[in-house]
Amino acid sequence: MKKRRILVVDDELSILKYLRANLEVEGYKVLTAMNGVQALQTLETELPDLIVLDIMMPEMDGFEVCRRLREWSQLPIIMLSARDDESDKVQCLDLGADDYITKPFGKAEFIARVRAVMRRAEVASPTPTVPSVKSGKLEINFSQRKVTVKGKEVALTSTEYALLQEISLNAGKVLTYTYLLQKVWGADYADEREYLHVFVSRLRAKLEPDPKNPRYITTVSGVGYRFEEMA
Repeated sequence: MKKRRILVVDDELSILKYLRANLEVEGYKVLTAMNGVQALQTLETELPDLIVLDIMMPEMDGFEVCRRLREWSQLPIIMLSARDDESDKVQCLDLGADDYITKPFGKAEFIARVRAVMRRAEVASPTPTVPSVKSGKLEINFSQRKVTVKGKEVALTSTEYALLQEISLNAGKVLTYTYLLQKVWGADYADEREYLHVFVSRLRAKLEPDPKNPRYITTVSGVGYRFEEMA
């Protein structure tokens, strides 16, 4: 079986060595870079399955790398930060990151996060029982893992797709915040409500004619979200 490849980007050599050693023990092939410029150069020639990206780096920080990467790729991204600042977390998620880890962190937590993101990238959820879901001008084709609006394909990250799939397969039902977080991200994310708010906003920005007045994914205040079925 081909080894999964992970690009780790951090300006602290000790952290690079620590993460590399722990990932290699788990069977991953690890590429490294010590700043954002090196990371983008590596991405031009290599095609990793995941990037672990520190925020605070010289030359080009992780925010900018994430922004540039999302202009052309849906590669899964885990952001690292030494600051336990909710605004940093939200900014990372807004820019298109899939997860965010605050330093310091333990090996078990880190590996669990990597596995969770990899799992979402490979299989969004159990095989759907229907081939596709249509609502108005939106169509989600599960067999092709393809989302279109007015016939035009929309690029989604693996986590965005996983969330959309879960909501759309339960069209008409109100899915609670806790249910969606546990179903899409996992049990450890049950209280990470800001993740859900940001990813729903990202989906609306990509799918809705007017994201501020959503038609497909509506909010049930204080409870959760519902996918609306339309002719």
